[in-house]
Order: sequence, then structure tokens, then C-alpha cells
Amino acid sequence: MIDWKTIKDLHASKSLEKIVGNWYGLDVIYVDNQGRPQFITEPGHNFKSPFFKLQMSHSFGHDWLEADIEKVFEAFQSTTEPSVEFDAFFPGTHGFACKVVVDGDFAGAVMAYPYFRGEVTSKEVSHVIEKMIELGINESDATSAVEKVKKFSGRYYSEMKELISIVADEVGTFHTEISKRESRISELNSELGHKFRYHNIIGKSKRMQVIYNLLGKIANSESTILIQGENGTGKEMVAKAIHYNSPRKDMVFMAVNCSAFNDNLLDSELFGHVKGSFTGAIKDKKGVFEVANGGTLFLDEVGDMTPSMQVKLLRILQEGTFMQVGATAPKKVNVRVIAATNKPLKEMIAKGEFREDLYYRINVINVQLPALRERQEDIPVLMDFFLQKRCEEVGMPLKTFSKKTLEKMIDYPWPGNVRELENEIERLVVLAGEDKTITPDILNSRILEHGETGVSSHGGGGHNFKGLNTNGSLKDAMEELEILMIREGLKRCGFNKSKLAKELGISRAGLIMKVEKYGLDKRAVARKAVGE
Repeated sequence: MIDWKTIKDLHASKSLEKIVGNWYGLDVIYVDNQGRPQFITEPGHNFKSPFFKLQMSHSFGHDWLEADIEKVFEAFQSTTEPSVEFDAFFPGTHGFACKVVVDGDFAGAVMAYPYFRGEVTSKEVSHVIEKMIELGINESDATSAVEKVKKFSGRYYSEMKELISIVADEVGTFHTEISKRESRISELNSELGHKFRYHNIIGKSKRMQVIYNLLGKIANSESTILIQGENGTGKEMVAKAIHYNSPRKDMVFMAVNCSAFNDNLLDSELFGHVKGSFTGAIKDKKGVFEVANGGTLFLDEVGDMTPSMQVKLLRILQEGTFMQVGATAPKKVNVRVIAATNKPLKEMIAKGEFREDLYYRINVINVQLPALRERQEDIPVLMDFFLQKRCEEVGMPLKTFSKKTLEKMIDYPWPGNVRELENEIERLVVLAGEDKTITPDILNSRILEHGETGVSSHGGGGHNFKGLNTNGSLKDAMEELEILMIREGLKRCGFNKSKLAKELGISRAGLIMKVEKYGLDKRAVARKAVGE
């Protein structure tokens, strides 16, 4: 459907209407494909033709206009010509109409009238005046209006038709461009949805499969979401995945890092300000809540908010309203909030650093992203993904990792998580130069030297269970402990299963079964990744 208001407000449309009105004394009438006139029937419409203005000032004028539109549409149905001339309902007057075609389909018409044909006689003109007087129109008004009706013939008539045709073409062309733009926007949104769809958040581990399943359930909800995880685990990517797979995907996605602003600046950034509310506020500014109205707002590092900002955020989440800095009246918005943090909010609540009521408001649905060290089986997959991506970006043939390089990368704990891994892959591609194989000698020293001593953080070959999840069922906790002990033990023993089995006090066969069950034989994974 054509947005006629936008069409009419175009500079080209206004200019053409002005020419048609001032030079030819005609009114340009836009009609949609249902035969409904646009704007002409609105109160206060600026008529160009005194005759048509007088006609439309009476109730019968609207009926005449509808009759003329019906006549035009019937004429279009009986001809393939793009334009028609018609006898207007009022005897002796004429009009001209052009089709509006968008992508080959009839979308409406542009009409221009009324006018006399050049051959009209004074007797016929007098007859028009008499008819108007019969309808109750004042004689003086009728005579004045009819005398101003243009008489068209020859070149003057041809030029008028050409101008109306240009107006109709402008409408069709502009709407086609709008359709193309909207189609492109839709394509881009689709691409974004594809880019950030759940299975493109790279990972095949059990932990990630649980995440994918959860995201698929929550995307269509309107609930507030809290994403928790260490730096570099992909919190913003998950937020985008939720947005671009939700009913809000065609609306705005805004991201704000709450730790990047002081209290005053964050207040202005989130809620906006009015001119003169503080030094430097030289004009009104919309905050991200207002800009994101109808869409999704991602608040990263929400744990860094001050108590006063926490109160304001709680209000907007509860009431859907906010106050601009310096404003006297609240504004209402409809925004889905996705918050994220790497901080232990429950501990902060206990210390009085984070509001408990805000925590429960933002934590309607919780998404806990695992650290990369907790899903080591995803490391080779991510390495291949980033390697291919980087090689394509710089236009070089795809490289491969040596077996030793892969083992070192898998063994490293990646405190910076996926972000650190991606940066390391970019570094390796650069340093490898023309070499087809990425060897361990160019690895970052912290990766190359990790685990060389074979001593745990507790010394003496003991186990470090820092970060072990103590929530949930005992069964789950025991399984997590078992995985951790076997994984760390394999590293410590150089993947010597006989040695580790003896150390753990279980049979070698039993250990092998557990290693296979949990997918912990990283050397086997490494060999597979390098094609051995």
C-alpha cells in the first residue's frame, strides 16, 4: 500500500503540484487503488481551482467527486492506456487522470481537474453558471468561479497532460524505491538473524546445547533477561541473537556499557536530557530508552551501576516510564531489556552494593554462559571458525594448525575466553605469513609455557577446584567434580591413562569409559582436527 502522505510531502511532488496549480489552475487529486481520494476532503485543504473549491464546499460536491473517480476507474478497466480524459460530473467540465503503477500493479491514480476544452462556447459556460445557481450557489460566486476555469487546447493542453503524467510517474517511481529499500532492510535483518542465530554462536559442547535450547524458548517472550558470564564469553552476541530472533527483530537494538560512563553521563545516556538542564546541554537529546522504543536495549555491565541509577532503572522496568534530565513530565516507552554482567550480583546484594528488588526484576530469565575452559571440546571448532574467517578477510589461502599447536591451544585455560581466542588466531595468521601450517613457535608465550611445570596451584600435584559449581543437585555436582578431576588429571599426567587410573584408584578401563563419556581425550580431538 502506498504511503500517500509521504508521497505528497516529497519536494518533487510539491513542486509539480505548485506548477499545475499556479500555471493551470487545476487541483491535483491522489486516489488509492480502492477509489478513495486522499487529502482533498480534509478540512482546510488548499484548493487551487476556485470552481473546485466551491464545488467541494457543498455536500453534493463529494458525491460528484466519487462519481468522477468511479468513471475514471471504469475507463482504466477498458483500456491499456496509462491515462484518460473524462467528462466531469458537472456538465461542461473535464478532467485528466493517469494510472499509478508500482511493480506492474495498479496502485491508484492521479487526477487533475476541472477545466474546459478550448472549443467551449460562451453559451456552454453560461449553462454551467446556471446549473450552479440552480443548486443553490450564489450567482456572484458561481460566475466568479466559472470565469476562472482554464480553457485548454493545443500545446497548452499537451503540456498539462505531460505534467500530470510526471506526477503519476513520480508517485510510482518513489514507491518502488521505498519497496526496494524496505526489501533490502528486510534482507539485512534476515542476514543479521542468520549471523546471530543460535547455532552460529559457535559450540557443540553439551553446555552450549543447553544454551541453544534455552535461547530458542525465550526469544519470543517479552521477559527481562540477565546474561551472566566472564568477559569474552559472548554476552552481547547472545543478546543480539535473542533480539534478531524475536518479534522485535525489525526494530532497534541498542547496546550500552554501563561501566563506560559516570553517574551523570549514564543518566543522560539512558534517559536523555532537555536543553539547558546542565552546562553543555545546548539542545534536547533523546536517551537510548527512547531511541530503542519498540526494540531491545542491552545493558552491559549492569553490576557497575550506582545505587541511584539502579533506582531509576527499577522504575522504568516496573512502570515503563522515565524522566529525562531536567524534564518535568515522565515519558513512556516499550523496551525489552536484556542485562549482562560478569559480577556476582548475589554477593553484591549481601554487601549492599546491588538492589535485591532490581536483581529479581532483571533476572526473570537467567542465561549463564560457560567460560571457554568449561567447554574445551569447543576450542578446536572455534579455532577452525576464526581461522577461516581471518584468512578470508585478508585474502590468503586457508592455513592449518599443527598437532602440537592444537594441543597447546586446547590445554590453555583462556582467561579472556572466546574473545582472547579470536585475537590469538588473528595474531597467528599474521605471524605465520606465507606458511601454510601454524606451528607452536609463534604462539604467545603465555600459551606456549602454560602447564610446563606440571604443578597445580596448590602445589605437590594437588587439584584446584576453584569455581566448582556448588548449586543444584548432589548428583550434578559430583559429575562436575568427576569431570574436573579427570580433565585436570589428564593434563597433569600427560594423558597417560594408566598413570591417572592408578592415581584415582579406578581401573584403566573404567577411566577410558569416563573419558569417552565426557569427551575429555583432547589429544584424540587434536589428532582429528589436524586430519590424522
